[in-house]
Amino acid sequence: MLQEKQIREQLARHLEGGEAFMPVTEILKKISFEDINLRPGNLPYSMYELFYHIAYTQKDIVKFTCSDDYTEPKWPDYYWPKDKICKHVEGWQTLKAEYFTDRERLKDFLLNEENQLITPVKNGKDQQTLLREVTLIIEHTAYHSGQLLVLLRLLNLH
Repeated sequence: MLQEKQIREQLARHLEGGEAFMPVTEILKKISFEDINLRPGNLPYSMYELFYHIAYTQKDIVKFTCSDDYTEPKWPDYYWPKDKICKHVEGWQTLKAEYFTDRERLKDFLLNEENQLITPVKNGKDQQTLLREVTLIIEHTAYHSGQLLVLLRLLNLH
């Protein structure tokens, strides 16, 4: 039981980032609202679009993992912003707040030992487990965090 608790705690730390890549919290501190819509170096996305993708993918996985009332969203429409530009600072602040709220919800769910790591989650059709879903978020966030860093470098912000 102690080993499983340690595994859960390690996974929770990886959700925060910083173990092998810069945490999203640090990346977001480096860019102003005025720069989030820029697409430097002919990249097909801006900081806003990419972070939206990270946040909404996480939101979907958290709903899938933790909710009783999950409905699969349409791919790829749900996962990328319809409006490619974030026009209001309030929208940017809300997006960031939702990302961190969802991450905390998943961490709480993960750290609750009543939720089994390797038993299929309620909404899983293909034997998806809590361990798999948490790992998926960690991998997805790490992958796109690298892209966020490239954006910062191209904008001369890192």
